[in-house]
Amino acid sequence: MISADRLVALDFFNIFPEDERAAIAEYADEVDVPSGAKLVEEGEFAYQFFVIEHGQAEVTVSGERIAELGPGDFFGEIGLMLTGRRTASVTALSPMTLITLFEQNFRTVEQRYPEIAERVRQAVAERFPTRAR
Repeated sequence: MISADRLVALDFFNIFPEDERAAIAEYADEVDVPSGAKLVEEGEFAYQFFVIEHGQAEVTVSGERIAELGPGDFFGEIGLMLTGRRTASVTALSPMTLITLFEQNFRTVEQRYPEIAERVRQAVAERFPTRAR
């Protein structure tokens, strides 16, 4: 189980009071990956949401680099909320620690904490504007 104290350091979760972070932490898992690991592959089914705790990752679409992500950034929301499949590939550029929610836990957290759902919807609208609404 992830501690609520770890979540406070991440912008995505720090808007919540400690007791709510503790509840959210119960649904989360930690994943450590080496540099070069393929975290998600464009076109695959989406079943996981990620928040980067440590490390850097590269986002590519059709092999073209479109972004670099670091601590506090998140990904996987478009596939979970919109398309059902990954719209980009994400590869670790360094060793990474990720906080992750599998789809069922993501849905539970999204229902219990509307602030998270709204934050994720805003990101979907920014990252995938033609399909967001």
